[in-house]
Amino acid sequence: MKEQIAIIGAGGLTGRELLLLLKNHPNFEVVHITSNLVQDNNLASVFPNLDFSPDLVFKKHESPIPSEVTIVLATPNEVSLELAKKYSSMHRILDLSGVFRLSDRARFEKAYGIEHTAFDLVSSFVFGMPELFREKIKKARLVSNPGCYSTASIIPIASLGSIRDHIQGPVLIDAKSGVSGAGGRTEEIAFSFTKTHENFRAYKVWKHQHEPEIQEYCSVGLGKELEVYFTPHLLPVYRGILSSIYINFSKDISEEEIQTALESKAKSERFLRFRANPEEIELVSVQNSNYLDFSFQLRGRSLILISALDNLTKGAAGQALQNLNLMHGFPEDLGF
Repeated sequence: MKEQIAIIGAGGLTGRELLLLLKNHPNFEVVHITSNLVQDNNLASVFPNLDFSPDLVFKKHESPIPSEVTIVLATPNEVSLELAKKYSSMHRILDLSGVFRLSDRARFEKAYGIEHTAFDLVSSFVFGMPELFREKIKKARLVSNPGCYSTASIIPIASLGSIRDHIQGPVLIDAKSGVSGAGGRTEEIAFSFTKTHENFRAYKVWKHQHEPEIQEYCSVGLGKELEVYFTPHLLPVYRGILSSIYINFSKDISEEEIQTALESKAKSERFLRFRANPEEIELVSVQNSNYLDFSFQLRGRSLILISALDNLTKGAAGQALQNLNLMHGFPEDLGF
């Protein structure tokens, strides 16, 4: 019998992407979908390329959820807060919002600009990055899916391993995203086609909500928290993130040490790909895939890490499927 999945907020970009991935999954069945915008419409009428279940109809977020299902929350932060409080004691939950990622309440409320009304639940959630927390995810009932920018930054930095001990000064991250990553779940005029076509700009400068997330999790295993300065930019493309990460060391580190660390991490992970030449890292190589590609260039004690991923797959729905597989005891890459 297949494991049953409910996707709350299935009408959004990430929800649609996850439905597409689950369409042919051998061990999961989507039995409940919601969207307050397209409620009462069946799946095929909203997404004609997803006609795998003609009887599946979008319901309101508040509609009763069947028992014995795993809930995916593809909802805004405030909605995830309320639904997690309601269902966390009864269901497995995979949350794609940012409300259960940060361990510091004050830092969360400053970054997201909302009061955290369920902070007692944060410690029960596992950060859903398989490359760092795979064994914890396997045992978890509650998992918080990482942000897209965060995934593109944390994994390359964490892959340095013990070399991170010698990082000196702030880590500078210059990241560029397509509009499907920057715009999020709301259709804001600043992220519309007319505002992005033939244009390029920074946004949320020194106030993006993923900066504290990057700072917290790229420091895992260290005796200190790395200082991170993160600046996102908006690309006139639909999907994909490319990040340039600038690091200075307090001592000489050889290219061989860095390459060995990064190659070793990539070889042990199904969805990480190390490239010897940083100029090979580009969006077209990762779009519509669950891969994260990364490389580096060293000059003296200064290192540049370059990474790329698809914000809707490895940065969201693809990583969510990895987590769903792990939570249910399936091979991590099942369904890809």
